[in-house]
Amino acid sequence: MIQQNQNQRAGSEVDWLSVGIYLFLMTWGWLNIFAAVYDPELPQSIFDLNLNSGKQLLWIGTAIFLFGFIMLIDYRFWESFAYYIYGAIIVLLIGVLIFGKVVAGSKSWIQIGSFALQPSEFAKFATALAMALYLSSSFVKLENIKSLMSVGLLIFVPALLILAQNDTGSTLVFGSLVFVLFREGMNPLPLVIGIVCIILFVLALLFNKFILIVVLGVITILIILLSKEIRRRIGFITLAFLSYLFSIVVIFSVDYFVNNVLQLHQQNRIKALINPDADPLGFGWNVTQSKIAIGSGGFLGKGFLEGTQTKFDFVPEQHTDFIFCTIGEEWGWLGSLVLIGVFVFFFTRLIYLAERQRSKFSRIYGYCVLAIMFFHFTVNIGMTIGLFPVIGIPLPFFSYGGSSLWSFTILLAIFLNLDANRKNVLG
Repeated sequence: MIQQNQNQRAGSEVDWLSVGIYLFLMTWGWLNIFAAVYDPELPQSIFDLNLNSGKQLLWIGTAIFLFGFIMLIDYRFWESFAYYIYGAIIVLLIGVLIFGKVVAGSKSWIQIGSFALQPSEFAKFATALAMALYLSSSFVKLENIKSLMSVGLLIFVPALLILAQNDTGSTLVFGSLVFVLFREGMNPLPLVIGIVCIILFVLALLFNKFILIVVLGVITILIILLSKEIRRRIGFITLAFLSYLFSIVVIFSVDYFVNNVLQLHQQNRIKALINPDADPLGFGWNVTQSKIAIGSGGFLGKGFLEGTQTKFDFVPEQHTDFIFCTIGEEWGWLGSLVLIGVFVFFFTRLIYLAERQRSKFSRIYGYCVLAIMFFHFTVNIGMTIGLFPVIGIPLPFFSYGGSSLWSFTILLAIFLNLDANRKNVLG
């Protein structure tokens, strides 16, 4: 009777606003997948199972069923079996390296008849569960090096296995989980250093390195001179000088990293980001055509199924990684603004839900969900407008693909399941 009452109360506590956003994004994504493959000269139906839109409809149906099934599972299951789920996914990732199928240069698929599954997508929610369980343990202190190394290992192992599959985009997603650690009290210094390194890396690609070093040197001297109250402290001057030397090392290591660490296609993506006009018919083609498609939509767009860039297949992978091009071209600036606004509201909602959790496990998992989805959203849209390199990751609930849709569905459904039962948890 107690369990029945808890289930009834959990049902009434479901955050239906998040569920509504989830359904809205999937439906709009489905319409745009059809628009991306639509040919006005052929008799086509959005329900045609021979088209990507028809196949995606099947994935949407199974995703909704999966969502409902997860919501019926006892919320305590996820915390009790987090490590087991994580271990099973690790075994699956190892299996992919042995028995996997190569698609688009990445050995990241398991083929079962006509059905193909990408385990790297499911590693995201499994890692989020394991990370939430570990960080919620009473003995874990993020000021402790051992704790940091342990949680880092949880993130690093699946990321390394996915990198071995030659799937750089999915590997980078796991880096977003580091931001969760700062919410849980980790010293922000590593994040600051990481951001500074990224900024220096980009500046070194854009500008002359020697001029950049001189400018940084002048800034360093000005900081020392203007900080009158502490300029006599040897420690501060030493720190400023060491920071300047570190910046020089980062700047001069850029060329070595690009030319000797990155593969040729990754080097071309960096070049396309810096100057897509350098080879508009080669490595700059995707970004150039993407920006043309988005810009051609104007304020209100050309209209549903009226995108000319889409009709003539100018933009590669427009139904998957470049689905945002269809939004820009057919729905225009206003439609793009609405889409971005919906996602931003959704992310704000996830923060609100995470902060109201009584369970530390639930809160940490909620922030993992937020970090993963926000990374996908930011990088996917950023790469279509030339702000980020093209690394091939889908837009949540929008891009074509069953594995990614199931993965995002499981991520969200588990969190909403935990949230719906938050009042059953002792504070």
